[in-house]
Amino acid sequence: MPIDLRSDTVTLPSDEMRAAARDAPVGDDVYGGDPTVNELESRAADAVATEDALYVPSGTMGNQIAARVHTDRGQEILVERESHVYRWELGGLAQLSSLQVRTFEAGERAVPTPEQVRDGYVEESLHRPGTGLVSLENTHNARGGVAVPPEDIDAAAEAAHELGVPVHLDGARVFNACVALDVEPARMVREVDSVMFCLSKGLGAPVGSVLAGSEEFVAEARRVRKLLGGGMRQAGIVAAPGLLALDNVERLAEDHENARRLAAGVNDIEGLSAPTPDTNIVQVSTDETGPTADEFVAACEERGVLGGAHGEYLTRFCTNLDVSRADVEEAVDGIREAANATNA
Repeated sequence: MPIDLRSDTVTLPSDEMRAAARDAPVGDDVYGGDPTVNELESRAADAVATEDALYVPSGTMGNQIAARVHTDRGQEILVERESHVYRWELGGLAQLSSLQVRTFEAGERAVPTPEQVRDGYVEESLHRPGTGLVSLENTHNARGGVAVPPEDIDAAAEAAHELGVPVHLDGARVFNACVALDVEPARMVREVDSVMFCLSKGLGAPVGSVLAGSEEFVAEARRVRKLLGGGMRQAGIVAAPGLLALDNVERLAEDHENARRLAAGVNDIEGLSAPTPDTNIVQVSTDETGPTADEFVAACEERGVLGGAHGEYLTRFCTNLDVSRADVEEAVDGIREAANATNA
């Protein structure tokens, strides 16, 4: 079997998760009658200390629901240039909420400064619809899994709130950030108006994400979920593994350690470079020796290591629940062979 480092979404549910799915008490969730979903939403809200939470099929749906709830059609949304909600969600901000996107460049910081928030803000007028939402991301996927400190989230959110603009946090991997920085989730998201986090990435569930916020926000989000086709029936079957996933937060530290080992091993390979990661995403550059990321990924796959091209010369490897320390050591050997082959 290949060592699958394409993403932390590729993990397979544990035997305990499969048993939980089989035995889950279920009901019609659209009627609010699925006890397992209700328990998951309650526990998820408690995990981030919000008033309420909503179970959704995917993180993308959660982000798009938040954008729709927080804004009016035609408004602008301020996002980081490399953010997932902008780059990887099929233009949903425009297609589903009729939003205009204004971007800022955060670089390695991965979050806007208060000055960038103020500079990007557009006041509503007779001629302009104004800024309706600021969207942040933590960890920041395209920036290499950067764990953004809560103080930086606070500063950006405070600047937005002073302008009367709500803030959404795409926290698909927010628990990775919390573990990396030793910060409680409630503290991390304290100043934002809504947060989405995934159960199906590092936490290992097969399906689902959570969108959390105030009771009023979640009530409207539930209506938008229905509009987008996300109203589910006996969804406890897929929600039950999510309950077990919430118990996997602390073990994310193992993924982070494996990512650091992987990066260190890669840096010992001639022609490759990889910054030490904050969390579980390792970005490998082949720019020094010339093979494109597509070529390098193909060479790695031939040697039993799966990764993904994330730029012309940038390859991403992502440690996860199903990857052990031994797997990492084996992956480094395969990557070394791939590098030698593509550099020959």
